[in-house]
Amino acid sequence: MAPVNFLLNVLWLVLGGFWMAVGWYLAGIVMFVTIIGIPWARSCFVIGNLSLWPFGKEVVNRELVTGREDMGTGGLGLVGNIIWFVLAGLWLAIGHILAAALNFVTIIGIPFGFQHLKLAMLALAPVGKTVVDKIYD
Repeated sequence: MAPVNFLLNVLWLVLGGFWMAVGWYLAGIVMFVTIIGIPWARSCFVIGNLSLWPFGKEVVNRELVTGREDMGTGGLGLVGNIIWFVLAGLWLAIGHILAAALNFVTIIGIPFGFQHLKLAMLALAPVGKTVVDKIYD
């Protein structure tokens, strides 16, 4: 990991990343407890880890990584995203938007606010996405 990414990730923890990761982990636990939420629980923990340490990572369509369509990237993925949105996605997105608004108030928090907005978009429709290391040119 680049030293700049490490520094940004440490600052991120202080500027809302830790609490949003806790939110993702709690959503994952709730998903495990409910029978219908089990397919989304693992994703909650993966995105929780991303929310804890996001710099140096990016989210891409899983079809681009694997080179083929699967259950999560096709029509069932759309149904999965709709169910996810109703169960937890909206609430996690609202949390990230509130954290972004608080970060935008400060000058140092502006890049972190944009990161929260990216995670809010992911929170709305995570099915069919995967987290990869960012490749620099």
